[in-house]
This record gives sequence, structure tokens and C-alpha cells, in this order.
Amino acid sequence: MAMRSSIGTFAVLAAATVCALAAHIGAPLAAPGVAPGAPQRAAPAPARPRSEAMVGAEWLTLNRSLDGDRFSPLKQITPANVARLGEVCRVQIDGPTTFEAGLIVADGTIYTDTGLATVALDARTCAIRWKHQYTPQEARYSPSNRGLAVMDGRVFRGTGDARLIALDAATGRLLWTDVIGAPRLGEAASAAPLAWNGTVYMGISGSELGARGRVMAYDAATGRELWRFNTIPMGDEKGADTWKRPESAKTGGGGVWGALSLDVTTGELFVPVGNPWPDIDKAYRPGRNLFTDSIVVLDARTGALKWWYQTTPEDWQDQDLVAAPVLYRDSHVRDIVAFGGKDGYVTAVDRDTHQMVFRTPVTTFSAFHKSATPAGVRICPGYAGGVEWNGPALDSVNHTLVTGAVDACFIVKLGTTHYSPGQASFGGTVVPAGPITGWVTSLDSETGQVRWRYHAEKPVIAGVTPTAGGITLTGDDAGNFLVFESRTGRLLRRIPTGGALAGGVVTYGLDGRQYIAFASGNVSRMAFGALGLPSVVVMALDPQLAREAAPPAAGGAQGAADSSAPASVPPAPTTAASFSGSPNPAAGQHL
Repeated sequence: MAMRSSIGTFAVLAAATVCALAAHIGAPLAAPGVAPGAPQRAAPAPARPRSEAMVGAEWLTLNRSLDGDRFSPLKQITPANVARLGEVCRVQIDGPTTFEAGLIVADGTIYTDTGLATVALDARTCAIRWKHQYTPQEARYSPSNRGLAVMDGRVFRGTGDARLIALDAATGRLLWTDVIGAPRLGEAASAAPLAWNGTVYMGISGSELGARGRVMAYDAATGRELWRFNTIPMGDEKGADTWKRPESAKTGGGGVWGALSLDVTTGELFVPVGNPWPDIDKAYRPGRNLFTDSIVVLDARTGALKWWYQTTPEDWQDQDLVAAPVLYRDSHVRDIVAFGGKDGYVTAVDRDTHQMVFRTPVTTFSAFHKSATPAGVRICPGYAGGVEWNGPALDSVNHTLVTGAVDACFIVKLGTTHYSPGQASFGGTVVPAGPITGWVTSLDSETGQVRWRYHAEKPVIAGVTPTAGGITLTGDDAGNFLVFESRTGRLLRRIPTGGALAGGVVTYGLDGRQYIAFASGNVSRMAFGALGLPSVVVMALDPQLAREAAPPAAGGAQGAADSSAPASVPPAPTTAASFSGSPNPAAGQHL
């Protein structure tokens, strides 16, 4: 599904409440005499040398690399010493709202965002260097946001009222704003942009509201549009004949609301495309409904269609592809694109032959149904299940793909479809059926065979990060930060953070020290509950030593830029005893 604070029906029903909350907590934070929307910042931080001593020390894109592998070559933190891992600092960056964004780390600064706030943090101390508060220009506004991009001294992000904006990475000053969609038609810019070679790539979401999805390219310096590709074809466009009722394509969905990947060697842009509209009533839109539930491959320079792979024709179960796919070459010299979807599978496709290499389930499945009925059918993984906006990561040491997933079942009833611009209509109803939990699964990257699995007490939708140190990092919606031994899946640490993990989990190096940072405190997934407030948490080995070694932050206390910035959440205890990390058999199960 394309635009929601929660997944499935629940988000749309809760949208008005969440938007009102976001508007309230996002009320002007500027100091007296500062215009709303202007960045708030502390005094300039002292100049610090780039951290180049550690290979792979920075995390420069949403998934670390443009090809989406999320693998870090840092290896200071290992299974042998992870017991010494503890919290260095944390900072609350917004009030109660969604926090599903990734983290970018460049030049000692962490960049991230919520629906309205964009922040730059000192990566050693969590001090806020600047904060930009966006003021929506439209009445309709989606509070969800999956992250930002940083390139050439600029920060790029989308907004819930379908804008693409550029900020100065050093100060947070607004450089340009581009209107890229129409909120009155249900369109939003909740996806994470991708920046490369002077170009910013961005998608439009809004499938549940009958928006027609697309992906566009913009000049990074000016915001001028360079090209666009419609994910729902009409007229003479390739694939238009898969909409047997042509007028239904105009409201056909196909939103782009996660993230993208790019192969710099071929200049190919890989775009995951969401579900068709209406979600349940597939008779309203007969046909295969290209390019919904597809990986679409475009020429990054021109936007021309090169090829595609569709996982679910005639979808009625909300089986979006959302997360950025991962691109790699295996030992058979096959160039692979692998991706997870809300269909509950990790799928690998040969990029030369366009044939499936493997397709492995990573969550619970129920009996197959051809369609919903008025009486209702039970489906798993269901409308909020499977792999969400953070997909598989490639462990290049162990030759595995590791992904999180949601284990959820729903009762789906067929109803009547009514279209009203900008209003949600599913063509039926969706109700949860049973407990909602999560999985972490490691697969052989060449065969798809399961190496190990871990059953979490709540959904696993946060980023997954394997490292050269032999550990894999992620978190769950119950607020647990999880550390696994990459080879065996043994749970090494389970650290309560006080906030649901639904966004980025990254690692980086500064001054010879490896740090871990993650987004905690997502308040959006109404179907699963919410925990904490949007905060960035930073960890390292021997955290007290890390705090002592960090240069003093300029312009204010740790975790606060000035009096108008959100107050810092007090750090959790950081002693080794406090973070024993022993698995809780009742909460998580290693299989």
C-alpha cells in the first residue's frame, strides 16, 4: 500500500488523527523572530577531519550503497566483544508521529527525518546541529516518510503534500521546493529519494486513494524535472493493454512509497511498485494490471523502460513491492536482483534472462484463495504482512540475504468500490485475525535455502545490517534492538530501547571507533500498537569511554541544539550489566 502511517486499512482510518497530532506537535519550533519553516541550528560545530582511517566508515545512502546491499565492512564490533556494547547517547527529534526513515551518516553528521522535521545530528554526541521544520502547503498531508538523500552538500526529501525539497546540508537552509504531485488526488511523496550523478529520483505514492503512481528524475541543483515514468500505463504506453477496463487505469494505484536501487555500471534504476486500486475489488480493474507489484527497471538517464518483473498479477491482497531491491553477482556469474515483498517472499531474478532464480517464503502462509468473498476469507501474510519498506541485506562474507518480515493474517471481505478524489476506498474490508509477530530470516544468496530464522515477538520492519565483524543488526516493533551472530543466527544481544524500531539501523566509524545508530520510537502502526517517541540512539563498545573521547558539542547540551528544539530523552543506563542482552524465550524464538 502506498500512503499510510500504518499499513493496511488501519492507517487510512487513522490518518486524520495522526495528521492532527503531527500538525500539533509540529507547531512552530522556531525561536522568536525566526520564520516558520526556517532551520534551527546551534553554533557551528568545530571543524573535524573526515574519518577515512576505517574502510566503509560512512553510510552515504539509505541502504549504504546505491545497489542496496546494506553490508558494512566495519569489523570492530564482533560476537566476542558485543557484550560491551552500550548506549552512547540519544536524542528525541520530534513529538508523537511516524519514524520510519533511514539514517544517512556523512562527515560526522547523522541526517534523518520524520513527516515534518529534518535534522542533522553530531554522530558522536547526538547534539542537534540544525533542524528544519516543514510547514505543509496543502490541507491533505501524509505523515509518513521513509527517508532522505544527501549529495554534494545538499539534503533531499519528499513531503506528505507531494513536494520535493532541497536543504543546505551544513545549515538546514531551504534551497528549493518543487511541487511534484497533487494531494487533492491522494498523491504524496513519502518515499525516500535516491541521489546520483547530479540527479534526484523520486516516486509518488497514494495507491489506497486511487492515485496513479510514477517515478521522476530531477536536476539536483535546480529541482527541474528531467523525465517521468508512469507506473500505471495508459493509451499507447507499454502495458496499457493489461488494464482490460482502460478507464480503471486512471485511478490504478501503483504507488512508489519505499526506496530505489541503482546499478552504476549499467545506468539502470530499479523501482519497486505498489498495489493496484481498489485493493480488494479486482473485478473493478480486470487484467494483469501492469506495473503493479513489479520491479520496474528504467534507464536512469532517460527514464526509458528496459524490462520488468511482476510478482502478483491481478492482486487483491495488497502485495506491494516496497523495499529497495539488492543487486549482486553470484559465483555463477549471474547478475541477480533480489527483493522482498508484502507477498511474504524473497525473490531473486536473473537480470540477463529475467527468469526467477529462487522464491523463498519468509513468513506464515495460509490456504490460497482466488479472490475475496462477501462472507470473507482468511489470508496470510495479509494486508500488513510480509516484507515492508526495509528489504533483504546482502552479507557478502557468509553469502546470505537477511531480511525482516511481518507475520500477520487478516479476514478480507469483498464490498463495493466507490471512487472519490483523494478518499480511501478498498472495495471491501480488512480485519486482523490472530497475533501479529515478526521474523528475521537468513537465506543462501545463490539458492534461497534458509540458513537460519528467528521468531520475534513483534513485527520486524527496521533495516537489517550485516557487518564484516560477523554480526547482523536489526530491531523489532516491541522496541528491542537485536544483534545476531551472522553465520549461525545465534541471538547475541536483545536490548530494550523504549521505542518501536521501524526505520534505519546503520553503523559507521569515527576516530577509529565503530558506532551503531538506529531510529527508535515509531508512533504509526495502529494495527500493531506504538511505542516511544521518535529518537535517534547511538551505541558503541565501552560507551563511557566513547562519551569521554567525543569533543564537546558546540552551542548546547548533548542532544539539544537550542531551547526551541525537542528536549533530549534521558539516556538509558549504559553499564554492561544493564545491557545483558540475554534472549527472552517467551519473547523471541530462535529456530
